[in-house]
Amino acid sequence: MVKVHPTAIVSSEAVLEEGVEIGAFSVIEGPVRIGSGTKVGNRVTIKGRTTIGKNCKIYDGAVIGEEPQHLAYKGEETETIVGDNTIIREYVTIHRGTALDKGKTIVGEGCMLMAYSHVAHDCVVGKGVIMANCATLGGHVEVGDYAFIGGLSAVHQKTRVGAYAMVGGLSGVNLDVPPFTKASGQHAKLYGINATGLKRRGFSADRIANIKKAYRILFRSGMLIKEALEVLKRDFPQDEDIKMLVKFIETSERGVAPEGKRVSR
Repeated sequence: MVKVHPTAIVSSEAVLEEGVEIGAFSVIEGPVRIGSGTKVGNRVTIKGRTTIGKNCKIYDGAVIGEEPQHLAYKGEETETIVGDNTIIREYVTIHRGTALDKGKTIVGEGCMLMAYSHVAHDCVVGKGVIMANCATLGGHVEVGDYAFIGGLSAVHQKTRVGAYAMVGGLSGVNLDVPPFTKASGQHAKLYGINATGLKRRGFSADRIANIKKAYRILFRSGMLIKEALEVLKRDFPQDEDIKMLVKFIETSERGVAPEGKRVSR
């Protein structure tokens, strides 16, 4: 059974699957599709070619599928996709894609976007990603699975944050953050691997040890990155984690964040 509050406005083009609930004064405008079991709070706006997955929870004031904040956007038919089991807290904004790139903005399944966070046009956010309060992604940003973006942090357009990486609060990310690492700072730098996050995701001690070795070779050996990558390919030929790390760095267009100065204790 679908429950729509009498004050809500739902377009005749919209498709609401079984168990969907729409709260007071919310507006569902255009060819929106909302998956079964999803709960939409009060004063929420969902617009355009937007697909919301199953069993999501969207809190008061969120805006999903609005036109992108891009001067070249001329009303092209683009879309927004949100995966199953994703939580979107108060006043989150997710903008549709542009014809200049993918034509879609994607937020994966099982994500949690905390209050006032923003996902700009043409972003691809992987599964299980957490964005803390007021975290902001510029256009064309890619965030890997299970990454964490700290509160009040901003990721520059066309920058990537790798899978299982952690960006600390109040950070500015203008260079790619490799998978498994920790980054923070006004111009974010790397500070080792995200060992606590990896343990929480079930990584074994051996996997974490290999990732730590790879990090040291890349950022603490004194080798050029190109040389370090060849060493990793030679020493870890079958390690899927290291392959992911190598591929990420080899395909970086903006460049990879450097390691920050370590403070001895």
